[in-house]
Amino acid sequence: MNRFICSLLLALAISGCGRDQAPTTPTAADTTSDTTSDTTSDTTSGAGAGANTGGRRYDIYTQVELSAELSHLSAGQRQMLGLLIDASDIMDDLFWLQTYGDKDALLDSIEDPAQRRFAEINYGPWDRLNGDKPFIDGVPAKPLGANSYPVDMSKEEFSRWEEPNKRNKYGLVRRAPDGSLMLVPYSEAYPQQLQSASQLLLQASALAEDPDFAKYLKLRAAALLSDDYRESDMQWMDMKNNPIDIVIGPVEDYEDQLYGYRTAFEALVLVKDTAWSKALSRFAAFLPELQRGLPVAEQYKREMPGTDSELNAYDVIYYAGQANSGGKSIAINLPNDEEVQLAKGTRRLQLKNAMRAKFDKILVPISNELIAAEQRQNVTFDAFFNNGMFHEVAHGLGIKRTIDGSQYVREALKDSYSAMEEGKADILGLYMITRLAEKGEIPEAELLDHYVTFMASIFRSVRFGASSAHGKASMVRFNFFQQAGAFSRDPDSGLYSTNFDKMQTAMADLSRLILMLQGDGDYAGAVRLLDEQGVVPAELQADLDRLQQASIPVDVTFVQGKQLLGLD
Repeated sequence: MNRFICSLLLALAISGCGRDQAPTTPTAADTTSDTTSDTTSDTTSGAGAGANTGGRRYDIYTQVELSAELSHLSAGQRQMLGLLIDASDIMDDLFWLQTYGDKDALLDSIEDPAQRRFAEINYGPWDRLNGDKPFIDGVPAKPLGANSYPVDMSKEEFSRWEEPNKRNKYGLVRRAPDGSLMLVPYSEAYPQQLQSASQLLLQASALAEDPDFAKYLKLRAAALLSDDYRESDMQWMDMKNNPIDIVIGPVEDYEDQLYGYRTAFEALVLVKDTAWSKALSRFAAFLPELQRGLPVAEQYKREMPGTDSELNAYDVIYYAGQANSGGKSIAINLPNDEEVQLAKGTRRLQLKNAMRAKFDKILVPISNELIAAEQRQNVTFDAFFNNGMFHEVAHGLGIKRTIDGSQYVREALKDSYSAMEEGKADILGLYMITRLAEKGEIPEAELLDHYVTFMASIFRSVRFGASSAHGKASMVRFNFFQQAGAFSRDPDSGLYSTNFDKMQTAMADLSRLILMLQGDGDYAGAVRLLDEQGVVPAELQADLDRLQQASIPVDVTFVQGKQLLGLD
Protein backbone atom coordinates (compact mmCIF):
# COMPACT_ATOMS: atom_id res chain seq x y z
CA MET A 1 0.00 0.00 0.00
CA ASN A 2 1.60 3.31 -1.05
CA ARG A 3 2.16 6.25 1.30
CA PHE A 4 -0.64 8.30 -0.21
CA ILE A 5 -3.34 5.66 0.35
CA CYS A 6 -2.12 5.12 3.93
CA SER A 7 -2.42 8.85 4.52
CA LEU A 8 -5.91 8.96 3.05
CA LEU A 9 -7.14 5.98 5.08
CA LEU A 10 -5.87 7.68 8.22
CA ALA A 11 -7.75 10.80 7.18
CA LEU A 12 -10.94 8.81 6.72
CA ALA A 13 -10.71 7.49 10.25
CA ILE A 14 -10.45 10.85 11.98
CA SER A 15 -13.17 13.43 12.54
CA GLY A 16 -12.89 16.79 14.26
CA CYS A 17 -12.89 20.52 13.76
CA GLY A 18 -9.52 21.85 14.94
CA ARG A 19 -6.23 22.56 13.24
CA ASP A 20 -5.14 18.93 13.10
CA GLN A 21 -8.41 17.74 11.64
CA ALA A 22 -8.19 15.30 8.77
CA PRO A 23 -10.86 15.14 6.08
CA THR A 24 -13.93 12.99 6.45
CA THR A 25 -14.14 11.61 2.95
CA PRO A 26 -17.12 9.42 2.02
CA THR A 27 -17.28 6.83 -0.67
CA ALA A 28 -19.00 7.66 -3.92
CA ALA A 29 -22.16 5.97 -2.66
CA ASP A 30 -22.16 8.07 0.49
CA THR A 31 -22.00 11.33 -1.42
CA THR A 32 -25.00 10.56 -3.62
CA SER A 33 -27.23 8.40 -1.45
CA ASP A 34 -29.42 11.23 -0.26
CA THR A 35 -28.57 14.06 -2.62
CA THR A 36 -29.55 15.37 -6.00
CA SER A 37 -27.14 13.74 -8.41
CA ASP A 38 -25.02 15.87 -10.71
CA THR A 39 -25.57 14.35 -14.13
CA THR A 40 -23.02 16.60 -15.78
CA SER A 41 -20.02 15.16 -13.99
CA ASP A 42 -19.47 12.18 -16.27
CA THR A 43 -20.25 14.01 -19.50
CA THR A 44 -17.56 16.65 -19.40
CA SER A 45 -14.37 14.71 -18.77
CA GLY A 46 -12.77 18.02 -18.00
CA ALA A 47 -14.53 19.47 -21.03
CA GLY A 48 -11.76 18.68 -23.44
CA ALA A 49 -8.90 19.14 -21.05
CA GLY A 50 -7.71 15.52 -21.19
CA ALA A 51 -8.61 12.19 -19.71
CA ASN A 52 -8.17 11.34 -16.04
CA THR A 53 -4.88 9.60 -16.72
CA GLY A 54 -2.07 11.15 -14.77
CA GLY A 55 0.36 13.40 -16.55
CA ARG A 56 -1.91 14.22 -19.46
CA ARG A 57 -3.74 16.67 -17.21
CA TYR A 58 -0.85 17.94 -15.15
CA ASP A 59 -0.01 20.53 -17.81
CA ILE A 60 -3.46 22.14 -18.12
CA TYR A 61 -2.26 25.24 -16.25
CA THR A 62 0.21 27.78 -17.56
CA GLN A 63 2.43 29.64 -15.11
CA VAL A 64 2.28 33.42 -14.85
CA GLU A 65 4.26 35.78 -12.65
CA LEU A 66 1.87 37.88 -10.59
CA SER A 67 3.39 41.33 -10.28
CA ALA A 68 2.35 44.96 -10.35
CA GLU A 69 3.79 48.46 -10.35
CA LEU A 70 4.41 49.37 -6.71
CA SER A 71 6.86 52.27 -7.05
CA HIS A 72 4.16 54.85 -6.23
CA LEU A 73 3.56 53.29 -2.80
CA SER A 74 5.24 54.57 0.36
CA ALA A 75 7.58 52.48 2.52
CA GLY A 76 4.77 52.03 5.07
CA GLN A 77 2.32 50.88 2.41
CA ARG A 78 4.84 48.35 1.09
CA GLN A 79 5.36 47.06 4.62
CA MET A 80 1.59 46.80 4.98
CA LEU A 81 1.39 44.69 1.82
CA GLY A 82 3.79 42.22 3.40
CA LEU A 83 1.57 41.89 6.45
CA LEU A 84 -1.52 41.39 4.29
CA ILE A 85 0.24 38.61 2.37
CA ASP A 86 1.19 36.95 5.67
CA ALA A 87 -2.47 37.07 6.76
CA SER A 88 -3.48 35.65 3.38
CA ASP A 89 -1.19 32.66 3.91
CA ILE A 90 -3.22 31.80 7.01
CA MET A 91 -6.41 31.85 4.91
CA ASP A 92 -4.64 29.44 2.58
CA ASP A 93 -3.96 27.03 5.44
CA LEU A 94 -7.56 27.27 6.60
CA PHE A 95 -8.91 26.50 3.15
CA TRP A 96 -6.81 23.35 3.04
CA LEU A 97 -8.46 22.26 6.30
CA GLN A 98 -11.93 23.09 4.97
CA THR A 99 -11.60 21.35 1.64
CA TYR A 100 -9.29 18.43 2.46
CA GLY A 101 -7.55 18.31 5.83
CA ASP A 102 -3.84 17.79 6.53
CA LYS A 103 -2.00 19.43 3.64
CA ASP A 104 1.46 18.25 4.63
CA ALA A 105 0.40 14.61 5.05
CA LEU A 106 -1.10 14.64 1.56
CA LEU A 107 1.81 16.31 -0.20
CA ASP A 108 4.45 14.28 1.64
CA SER A 109 2.73 11.08 0.51
CA ILE A 110 2.98 11.93 -3.22
CA GLU A 111 6.27 10.94 -4.84
CA ASP A 112 5.73 12.24 -8.39
CA PRO A 113 6.69 15.97 -8.44
CA ALA A 114 4.19 16.79 -11.20
CA GLN A 115 1.40 15.03 -9.33
CA ARG A 116 2.36 16.80 -6.10
CA ARG A 117 2.26 20.18 -7.83
CA PHE A 118 -1.14 19.32 -9.29
CA ALA A 119 -2.38 18.51 -5.78
CA GLU A 120 -1.10 21.90 -4.58
CA ILE A 121 -2.99 23.69 -7.36
CA ASN A 122 -6.18 21.73 -6.62
CA TYR A 123 -5.87 21.86 -2.82
CA GLY A 124 -6.35 18.12 -2.64
CA PRO A 125 -6.37 14.94 -4.74
CA TRP A 126 -9.45 15.94 -6.80
CA ASP A 127 -9.18 17.69 -10.15
CA ARG A 128 -11.29 20.85 -9.86
CA LEU A 129 -11.49 21.35 -13.62
CA ASN A 130 -12.48 17.77 -14.31
CA GLY A 131 -15.65 17.39 -12.26
CA ASP A 132 -13.64 16.94 -9.02
CA LYS A 133 -12.55 13.49 -10.17
CA PRO A 134 -9.66 11.93 -8.24
CA PHE A 135 -6.37 12.11 -10.13
CA ILE A 136 -4.64 9.57 -7.87
CA ASP A 137 -5.56 5.88 -8.04
CA GLY A 138 -7.59 4.59 -5.09
CA VAL A 139 -8.85 7.97 -3.93
CA PRO A 140 -12.61 8.04 -3.25
CA ALA A 141 -14.97 10.70 -4.57
CA LYS A 142 -14.80 14.16 -3.09
CA PRO A 143 -17.64 14.87 -0.62
CA LEU A 144 -20.14 17.32 -2.07
CA GLY A 145 -19.93 19.33 1.13
CA ALA A 146 -16.11 19.13 1.19
CA ASN A 147 -15.05 19.00 4.85
CA SER A 148 -17.96 21.04 6.22
CA TYR A 149 -20.33 18.19 7.18
CA PRO A 150 -20.02 14.76 8.82
CA VAL A 151 -19.29 12.03 6.33
CA ASP A 152 -22.34 10.02 7.39
CA MET A 153 -24.85 12.89 7.45
CA SER A 154 -27.80 12.53 5.08
CA LYS A 155 -29.90 15.37 3.73
CA GLU A 156 -32.86 13.89 5.58
CA GLU A 157 -31.00 14.11 8.87
CA PHE A 158 -29.97 17.69 8.15
CA SER A 159 -33.57 18.57 7.30
CA ARG A 160 -34.79 17.13 10.64
CA TRP A 161 -32.08 18.95 12.62
CA GLU A 162 -33.77 21.53 14.85
CA GLU A 163 -30.93 24.03 14.85
CA PRO A 164 -32.13 27.55 13.99
CA ASN A 165 -28.69 28.56 12.64
CA LYS A 166 -27.96 25.41 10.66
CA ARG A 167 -27.67 27.46 7.45
CA ASN A 168 -25.09 29.71 9.05
CA LYS A 169 -22.39 30.64 6.56
CA TYR A 170 -19.63 30.76 9.14
CA GLY A 171 -19.70 27.39 10.87
CA LEU A 172 -18.99 23.68 10.44
CA VAL A 173 -21.51 20.89 11.02
CA ARG A 174 -20.02 18.20 13.25
CA ARG A 175 -21.06 15.23 15.40
CA ALA A 176 -21.59 15.89 19.09
CA PRO A 177 -20.37 13.22 21.56
CA ASP A 178 -23.90 11.77 21.67
CA GLY A 179 -23.95 11.39 17.86
CA SER A 180 -26.28 14.31 17.17
CA LEU A 181 -25.40 17.17 14.84
CA MET A 182 -23.86 20.34 16.22
CA LEU A 183 -22.75 23.66 14.75
CA VAL A 184 -19.16 24.76 15.39
CA PRO A 185 -18.49 28.42 14.51
CA TYR A 186 -15.31 29.04 12.55
CA SER A 187 -13.89 31.11 15.40
CA GLU A 188 -14.11 28.03 17.64
CA ALA A 189 -12.96 25.58 14.98
CA TYR A 190 -9.81 27.51 14.07
CA PRO A 191 -9.01 29.77 17.06
CA GLN A 192 -5.22 29.93 16.77
CA GLN A 193 -5.12 30.63 13.06
CA LEU A 194 -7.81 33.31 13.23
CA GLN A 195 -6.16 34.97 16.22
CA SER A 196 -2.91 35.19 14.25
CA ALA A 197 -4.62 36.56 11.14
CA SER A 198 -6.53 39.09 13.24
CA GLN A 199 -3.30 40.38 14.78
CA LEU A 200 -1.70 40.78 11.36
CA LEU A 201 -4.66 42.84 10.14
CA LEU A 202 -4.42 45.05 13.22
CA GLN A 203 -0.71 45.60 12.54
CA ALA A 204 -1.52 46.46 8.94
CA SER A 205 -4.20 48.93 10.03
CA ALA A 206 -1.58 50.92 11.92
CA LEU A 207 0.30 51.40 8.63
CA ALA A 208 -2.74 52.25 6.50
CA GLU A 209 -2.64 55.85 5.26
CA ASP A 210 -6.31 55.88 4.29
CA PRO A 211 -8.47 56.14 7.46
CA ASP A 212 -11.40 54.26 5.94
CA PHE A 213 -9.14 51.36 4.99
CA ALA A 214 -7.60 51.37 8.47
CA LYS A 215 -11.09 51.14 9.95
CA TYR A 216 -12.00 48.29 7.64
CA LEU A 217 -8.91 46.30 8.64
CA LYS A 218 -9.76 46.74 12.32
CA LEU A 219 -13.35 45.64 11.77
CA ARG A 220 -12.27 42.68 9.67
CA ALA A 221 -9.77 41.68 12.36
CA ALA A 222 -12.62 41.68 14.88
CA ALA A 223 -14.92 39.77 12.50
CA LEU A 224 -12.44 36.90 12.21
CA LEU A 225 -12.85 36.36 15.95
CA SER A 226 -16.62 36.95 16.22
CA ASP A 227 -17.96 35.33 13.00
CA ASP A 228 -19.97 38.52 12.42
CA TYR A 229 -18.82 40.05 9.13
CA ARG A 230 -21.65 42.44 8.32
CA GLU A 231 -20.19 45.58 9.90
CA SER A 232 -16.86 45.08 8.14
CA ASP A 233 -18.72 44.43 4.86
CA MET A 234 -20.59 47.70 5.31
CA GLN A 235 -17.29 49.50 5.94
CA TRP A 236 -15.74 47.85 2.87
CA MET A 237 -18.53 49.42 0.83
CA ASP A 238 -17.73 52.86 2.29
CA MET A 239 -14.09 52.86 1.17
CA LYS A 240 -13.49 55.08 -1.83
CA ASN A 241 -9.89 56.29 -1.92
CA ASN A 242 -7.72 53.45 -0.63
CA PRO A 243 -4.93 52.54 -3.11
CA ILE A 244 -4.50 49.11 -1.47
CA ASP A 245 -7.28 46.63 -0.76
CA ILE A 246 -7.76 43.11 0.52
CA VAL A 247 -10.56 40.60 0.36
CA ILE A 248 -10.04 38.25 3.29
CA GLY A 249 -12.04 35.76 5.34
CA PRO A 250 -14.77 33.21 4.62
CA VAL A 251 -16.37 34.64 1.48
CA GLU A 252 -17.64 32.36 -1.30
CA ASP A 253 -19.81 29.25 -0.97
CA TYR A 254 -18.66 27.39 -4.10
CA GLU A 255 -16.91 24.69 -2.07
CA ASP A 256 -20.18 23.58 -0.46
CA GLN A 257 -21.81 21.73 -3.35
CA LEU A 258 -24.10 19.88 -0.95
CA TYR A 259 -26.14 22.94 0.05
CA GLY A 260 -24.23 26.06 -0.91
CA TYR A 261 -24.41 27.34 2.68
CA ARG A 262 -20.83 27.19 4.03
CA THR A 263 -18.31 29.82 3.02
CA ALA A 264 -14.63 29.08 2.44
CA PHE A 265 -11.58 31.06 3.51
CA GLU A 266 -9.70 33.03 0.89
CA ALA A 267 -7.75 36.22 0.31
CA LEU A 268 -6.79 38.52 -2.53
CA VAL A 269 -4.34 41.39 -2.05
CA LEU A 270 -4.98 44.22 -4.49
CA VAL A 271 -3.41 47.46 -5.75
CA LYS A 272 -5.78 49.95 -7.40
CA ASP A 273 -5.35 51.14 -10.97
CA THR A 274 -6.58 54.69 -10.52
CA ALA A 275 -6.76 55.63 -14.21
CA TRP A 276 -8.79 52.60 -15.26
CA SER A 277 -11.04 52.90 -12.22
CA LYS A 278 -11.89 56.49 -13.03
CA ALA A 279 -12.91 55.49 -16.56
CA LEU A 280 -15.24 52.79 -15.19
CA SER A 281 -16.89 54.77 -12.41
CA ARG A 282 -19.57 56.37 -14.58
CA PHE A 283 -21.31 53.06 -15.32
CA ALA A 284 -22.52 52.51 -11.74
CA ALA A 285 -25.06 55.32 -12.12
CA PHE A 286 -26.96 53.29 -14.72
CA LEU A 287 -27.78 50.38 -12.42
CA PRO A 288 -31.31 51.46 -11.41
CA GLU A 289 -32.24 52.16 -15.02
CA LEU A 290 -30.82 48.83 -16.18
CA GLN A 291 -32.73 47.03 -13.42
CA ARG A 292 -35.99 48.61 -14.55
CA GLY A 293 -35.30 47.53 -18.13
CA LEU A 294 -34.71 43.85 -17.46
CA PRO A 295 -36.66 41.62 -19.91
CA VAL A 296 -38.95 40.11 -17.27
CA ALA A 297 -42.24 40.88 -15.53
CA GLU A 298 -42.26 43.67 -12.95
CA GLN A 299 -42.40 41.46 -9.85
CA TYR A 300 -39.04 39.92 -10.78
CA LYS A 301 -37.24 43.27 -10.75
CA ARG A 302 -38.97 45.21 -8.00
CA GLU A 303 -35.84 45.51 -5.84
CA MET A 304 -33.48 48.35 -6.63
CA PRO A 305 -29.71 47.84 -6.37
CA GLY A 306 -27.92 50.04 -3.84
CA THR A 307 -26.58 53.32 -5.17
CA ASP A 308 -23.15 53.00 -3.56
CA SER A 309 -22.07 50.38 -6.08
CA GLU A 310 -18.60 50.93 -7.52
CA LEU A 311 -16.62 49.73 -10.49
CA ASN A 312 -12.86 49.66 -10.07
CA ALA A 313 -9.82 48.12 -11.72
CA TYR A 314 -7.01 46.53 -9.72
CA ASP A 315 -3.84 44.59 -10.16
CA VAL A 316 -3.96 41.55 -7.92
CA ILE A 317 -0.64 40.69 -6.30
CA TYR A 318 -1.60 37.65 -4.21
CA TYR A 319 -4.20 34.87 -4.33
CA ALA A 320 -4.83 32.49 -1.41
CA GLY A 321 -7.32 29.83 -0.36
CA GLN A 322 -10.53 29.42 -2.33
CA ALA A 323 -9.54 32.18 -4.76
CA ASN A 324 -6.32 30.34 -5.62
CA SER A 325 -7.82 26.87 -6.09
CA GLY A 326 -8.25 25.47 -9.58
CA GLY A 327 -9.54 28.12 -12.01
CA LYS A 328 -8.67 31.65 -10.92
CA SER A 329 -11.16 34.50 -10.63
CA ILE A 330 -10.53 37.56 -12.78
CA ALA A 331 -13.18 39.79 -11.22
CA ILE A 332 -14.93 40.21 -7.88
CA ASN A 333 -18.46 41.22 -6.93
CA LEU A 334 -18.82 41.55 -3.16
CA PRO A 335 -20.08 41.50 -0.45
CA ASN A 336 -22.35 38.47 -0.77
CA ASP A 337 -24.48 39.49 2.24
CA GLU A 338 -27.91 40.24 0.77
CA GLU A 339 -28.69 42.84 3.44
CA VAL A 340 -25.51 44.76 2.60
CA GLN A 341 -26.35 44.52 -1.10
CA LEU A 342 -29.84 45.91 -0.56
CA ALA A 343 -28.51 48.73 1.62
CA LYS A 344 -25.39 49.71 -0.30
CA GLY A 345 -25.03 47.59 -3.41
CA THR A 346 -21.75 45.87 -4.14
CA ARG A 347 -18.24 46.69 -5.25
CA ARG A 348 -17.07 45.28 -8.55
CA LEU A 349 -13.34 44.80 -8.82
CA GLN A 350 -11.75 43.90 -12.15
CA LEU A 351 -8.42 42.13 -11.75
CA LYS A 352 -6.75 43.63 -14.79
CA ASN A 353 -3.38 41.88 -14.77
CA ALA A 354 -5.01 38.46 -14.25
CA MET A 355 -7.50 39.20 -17.03
CA ARG A 356 -4.72 40.16 -19.41
CA ALA A 357 -2.86 36.93 -18.65
CA LYS A 358 -5.93 34.80 -19.43
CA PHE A 359 -6.74 36.78 -22.56
CA ASP A 360 -3.25 36.52 -24.04
CA LYS A 361 -2.43 32.95 -23.03
CA ILE A 362 -5.84 31.28 -23.34
CA LEU A 363 -8.60 33.24 -25.09
CA VAL A 364 -6.61 34.36 -28.14
CA PRO A 365 -5.28 30.83 -28.84
CA ILE A 366 -8.81 29.41 -28.39
CA SER A 367 -10.15 31.96 -30.88
CA ASN A 368 -7.51 30.98 -33.44
CA GLU A 369 -8.65 27.36 -33.15
CA LEU A 370 -12.44 27.69 -32.95
CA ILE A 371 -13.65 31.11 -34.17
CA ALA A 372 -14.24 31.78 -37.87
CA ALA A 373 -11.34 33.70 -39.43
CA GLU A 374 -13.49 36.69 -40.41
CA GLN A 375 -14.61 37.20 -36.78
CA ARG A 376 -11.30 36.68 -34.99
CA GLN A 377 -10.58 40.40 -35.21
CA ASN A 378 -13.66 40.89 -33.00
CA VAL A 379 -12.02 39.07 -30.08
CA THR A 380 -10.49 42.01 -28.19
CA PHE A 381 -9.16 42.62 -24.70
CA ASP A 382 -11.42 45.64 -24.21
CA ALA A 383 -14.48 43.47 -24.94
CA PHE A 384 -13.15 40.72 -22.68
CA PHE A 385 -12.61 43.27 -19.92
CA ASN A 386 -16.07 44.80 -20.35
CA ASN A 387 -17.81 41.43 -20.47
CA GLY A 388 -16.09 40.47 -17.23
CA MET A 389 -16.89 43.80 -15.63
CA PHE A 390 -20.57 43.72 -16.48
CA HIS A 391 -20.78 40.09 -15.38
CA GLU A 392 -19.91 41.35 -11.91
CA VAL A 393 -22.30 44.30 -12.20
CA ALA A 394 -25.09 41.93 -13.20
CA HIS A 395 -24.82 40.03 -9.92
CA GLY A 396 -26.52 43.07 -8.38
CA LEU A 397 -29.52 42.89 -10.72
CA GLY A 398 -32.67 40.80 -10.36
CA ILE A 399 -33.89 40.15 -6.84
CA LYS A 400 -32.34 38.77 -3.68
CA ARG A 401 -35.59 37.49 -2.16
CA THR A 402 -38.13 35.24 -3.86
CA ILE A 403 -41.19 37.10 -5.14
CA ASP A 404 -43.33 35.72 -2.31
CA GLY A 405 -40.85 37.22 0.17
CA SER A 406 -40.46 33.95 2.05
CA GLN A 407 -36.70 33.47 1.71
CA TYR A 408 -33.54 34.52 -0.06
CA VAL A 409 -33.03 33.14 -3.55
CA ARG A 410 -29.75 31.63 -2.30
CA GLU A 411 -31.66 29.57 0.26
CA ALA A 412 -34.42 28.55 -2.14
CA LEU A 413 -32.12 27.26 -4.89
CA LYS A 414 -29.71 25.53 -2.47
CA ASP A 415 -26.94 23.64 -4.31
CA SER A 416 -28.10 24.94 -7.72
CA TYR A 417 -27.78 28.58 -6.65
CA SER A 418 -24.14 29.21 -7.56
CA ALA A 419 -24.46 27.88 -11.12
CA MET A 420 -27.74 29.76 -11.66
CA GLU A 421 -26.30 32.98 -10.27
CA GLU A 422 -23.20 32.73 -12.45
CA GLY A 423 -25.43 32.04 -15.45
CA LYS A 424 -27.54 35.08 -14.63
CA ALA A 425 -24.49 37.30 -14.31
CA ASP A 426 -23.02 36.11 -17.61
CA ILE A 427 -26.14 36.67 -19.67
CA LEU A 428 -27.31 39.86 -17.97
CA GLY A 429 -23.81 41.30 -18.33
CA LEU A 430 -24.11 40.97 -22.10
CA TYR A 431 -27.66 42.32 -21.94
CA MET A 432 -26.44 45.42 -20.08
CA ILE A 433 -23.67 46.04 -22.61
CA THR A 434 -26.28 45.87 -25.36
CA ARG A 435 -28.53 48.40 -23.62
CA LEU A 436 -25.62 50.76 -22.89
CA ALA A 437 -24.56 50.60 -26.54
CA GLU A 438 -28.09 51.59 -27.53
CA LYS A 439 -27.76 54.60 -25.22
CA GLY A 440 -24.42 55.58 -26.76
CA GLU A 441 -22.43 54.84 -23.58
CA ILE A 442 -20.47 52.10 -25.37
CA PRO A 443 -19.62 52.49 -29.07
CA GLU A 444 -22.22 50.51 -31.00
CA ALA A 445 -19.57 49.62 -33.55
CA GLU A 446 -17.87 47.58 -30.82
CA LEU A 447 -20.98 45.59 -29.92
CA LEU A 448 -20.08 42.71 -32.24
CA ASP A 449 -16.69 42.57 -30.48
CA HIS A 450 -18.50 41.93 -27.20
CA TYR A 451 -20.70 39.23 -28.74
CA VAL A 452 -17.89 37.33 -30.48
CA THR A 453 -15.61 37.65 -27.44
CA PHE A 454 -18.50 36.41 -25.29
CA MET A 455 -18.85 33.38 -27.57
CA ALA A 456 -15.12 32.63 -27.45
CA SER A 457 -15.21 32.95 -23.65
CA ILE A 458 -17.85 30.21 -23.46
CA PHE A 459 -15.28 27.77 -24.83
CA ARG A 460 -12.81 28.98 -22.22
CA SER A 461 -15.10 28.56 -19.21
CA VAL A 462 -16.80 25.34 -20.37
CA ARG A 463 -13.39 23.74 -19.92
CA PHE A 464 -13.64 24.43 -16.15
CA GLY A 465 -15.84 21.34 -15.90
CA ALA A 466 -18.98 20.29 -14.07
CA SER A 467 -17.73 20.95 -10.54
CA SER A 468 -17.38 24.66 -11.33
CA ALA A 469 -20.42 26.93 -11.12
CA HIS A 470 -18.96 28.94 -14.00
CA GLY A 471 -18.45 25.79 -16.07
CA LYS A 472 -22.03 24.60 -15.53
CA ALA A 473 -23.40 28.04 -16.39
CA SER A 474 -21.37 28.10 -19.61
CA MET A 475 -22.64 24.67 -20.64
CA VAL A 476 -26.25 25.82 -20.19
CA ARG A 477 -25.57 28.99 -22.17
CA PHE A 478 -23.86 27.16 -25.03
CA ASN A 479 -26.71 24.68 -25.47
CA PHE A 480 -29.40 27.36 -25.13
CA PHE A 481 -27.66 29.56 -27.70
CA GLN A 482 -27.14 26.67 -30.08
CA GLN A 483 -30.82 25.74 -29.99
CA ALA A 484 -31.73 29.39 -30.62
CA GLY A 485 -29.35 29.68 -33.59
CA ALA A 486 -27.25 32.35 -31.88
CA PHE A 487 -24.18 30.89 -33.55
CA SER A 488 -23.41 28.50 -36.37
CA ARG A 489 -20.68 25.92 -36.83
CA ASP A 490 -19.14 25.18 -40.19
CA PRO A 491 -19.23 21.37 -40.48
CA ASP A 492 -16.08 21.25 -42.62
CA SER A 493 -13.79 23.56 -40.65
CA GLY A 494 -15.39 23.18 -37.22
CA LEU A 495 -15.24 26.98 -36.80
CA TYR A 496 -17.96 29.02 -35.11
CA SER A 497 -19.60 32.26 -36.24
CA THR A 498 -21.83 34.48 -34.11
CA ASN A 499 -25.29 35.40 -35.43
CA PHE A 500 -25.75 38.94 -34.11
CA ASP A 501 -29.56 39.19 -34.27
CA LYS A 502 -30.35 35.70 -33.00
CA MET A 503 -27.89 36.11 -30.15
CA GLN A 504 -29.80 39.20 -29.00
CA THR A 505 -33.04 37.21 -28.93
CA ALA A 506 -31.45 34.26 -27.12
CA MET A 507 -29.84 36.64 -24.65
CA ALA A 508 -33.20 38.12 -23.67
CA ASP A 509 -34.93 34.72 -23.51
CA LEU A 510 -32.28 33.12 -21.30
CA SER A 511 -32.19 36.20 -19.06
CA ARG A 512 -35.94 35.94 -18.56
CA LEU A 513 -35.81 32.21 -17.82
CA ILE A 514 -33.10 32.48 -15.16
CA LEU A 515 -34.63 35.55 -13.51
CA MET A 516 -37.96 33.77 -13.22
CA LEU A 517 -36.44 30.59 -11.81
CA GLN A 518 -34.65 32.68 -9.20
CA GLY A 519 -37.62 34.87 -8.37
CA ASP A 520 -39.96 31.88 -8.06
CA GLY A 521 -37.42 30.04 -5.90
CA ASP A 522 -37.98 27.14 -8.30
CA TYR A 523 -35.37 24.65 -7.12
CA ALA A 524 -36.78 21.77 -9.21
CA GLY A 525 -36.81 23.97 -12.32
CA ALA A 526 -33.23 25.11 -11.73
CA VAL A 527 -32.01 21.54 -11.27
CA ARG A 528 -33.89 20.48 -14.40
CA LEU A 529 -32.28 23.27 -16.45
CA LEU A 530 -28.79 22.35 -15.22
CA ASP A 531 -29.35 18.63 -15.78
CA GLU A 532 -30.83 19.02 -19.26
CA GLN A 533 -28.69 21.84 -20.61
CA GLY A 534 -25.58 21.65 -18.44
CA VAL A 535 -23.95 18.93 -20.53
CA VAL A 536 -21.28 18.97 -23.22
CA PRO A 537 -22.56 17.49 -26.50
CA ALA A 538 -20.26 15.10 -28.37
CA GLU A 539 -19.61 17.58 -31.18
CA LEU A 540 -18.52 20.30 -28.76
CA GLN A 541 -16.40 17.80 -26.84
CA ALA A 542 -14.56 16.94 -30.04
CA ASP A 543 -13.95 20.64 -30.69
CA LEU A 544 -12.69 21.14 -27.15
CA ASP A 545 -10.39 18.18 -27.57
CA ARG A 546 -8.76 20.16 -30.37
CA LEU A 547 -7.78 22.76 -27.79
CA GLN A 548 -6.02 20.10 -25.76
CA GLN A 549 -4.27 18.78 -28.85
CA ALA A 550 -3.10 22.32 -29.58
CA SER A 551 -1.67 22.48 -26.01
CA ILE A 552 -3.82 25.47 -25.09
CA PRO A 553 -3.90 25.73 -21.28
CA VAL A 554 -7.20 25.57 -19.42
CA ASP A 555 -6.23 28.15 -16.82
CA VAL A 556 -3.34 29.92 -15.14
CA THR A 557 -1.43 29.36 -11.96
CA PHE A 558 0.71 32.03 -10.35
CA VAL A 559 4.26 32.53 -9.29
CA GLN A 560 3.65 35.03 -6.51
CA GLY A 561 4.82 36.30 -3.16
CA LYS A 562 6.79 38.92 -1.28
CA GLN A 563 10.13 38.02 -2.84
CA LEU A 564 8.78 38.41 -6.38
CA LEU A 565 7.33 41.81 -5.44
CA GLY A 566 10.51 42.97 -3.73
CA LEU A 567 8.77 43.18 -0.34
CA ASP A 568 11.16 40.95 1.63
